[in-house]
Amino acid sequence: MLMAHPAVLKDLVEQYQTLRALHAENGSPAARRRMDDVAYTLCVSTGTRDVDVALVAARHQLPGARPQDDSVLTIS
Repeated sequence: MLMAHPAVLKDLVEQYQTLRALHAENGSPAARRRMDDVAYTLCVSTGTRDVDVALVAARHQLPGARPQDDSVLTIS
């Protein structure tokens, strides 16, 4: 499986977190669509099908992640 560059993953995680906060605050359709797009890209980039698993997988691949701790990582 190809792996996304850590800088790309970091940016996607940050975008998703920001959009999730914006959607929680005002719930605009545009914020929701963008959040869905970023979630999809995160899933494709990490080879997962669930955004929560994708976030764990992306963080796991970032510099400073503890590679020995994959107990919460369940890739479908």
